Amino acid sequence: MGQSLSQLYVHLTFSTKDRKPYIQEIWELKLYACFATVLKKYGCSILIINSVSDHVHILFRLPKDYALNTLVSELKKKSAKWIRSIGKINKDFDWQDGYGAFSVSHIQVDVITRFIKNQKKHHDKMTYKEEVDEIMQQFGVVEYDSSYFWN
Repeated sequence: MGQSLSQLYVHLTFSTKDRKPYIQEIWELKLYACFATVLKKYGCSILIINSVSDHVHILFRLPKDYALNTLVSELKKKSAKWIRSIGKINKDFDWQDGYGAFSVSHIQVDVITRFIKNQKKHHDKMTYKEEVDEIMQQFGVVEYDSSYFWN
């Protein structure tokens, strides 16, 4: 019998709709738990989740059985529902339509983990837009059209 193997590390990032600062430190760990529940349901190994007020970064291993878009859609849907449920000020919460997902070599996992871990300090000096532009350049993404990504 044949064997199918997959070891795909994904650095996923997406923001709140219009980059509004919805994500509050007081409940961000519960948001990460919500993300983790979805990721585990799909058999993903989670390496790190972190956020600032207007976006999240997640590093995980994507199993061979699921499409990335299916997973991201479920992450956004379940977490948006949870955020809307925790207070009246969040009733209109939504995530941006798009996302960035980048393959990470197993050799770079530690580098990306540190990058995600240091998000709060990192964003003292750089906006999310500047960060995404830099990531796109680093990964050689030529199709990037910011007019579509930033909705």
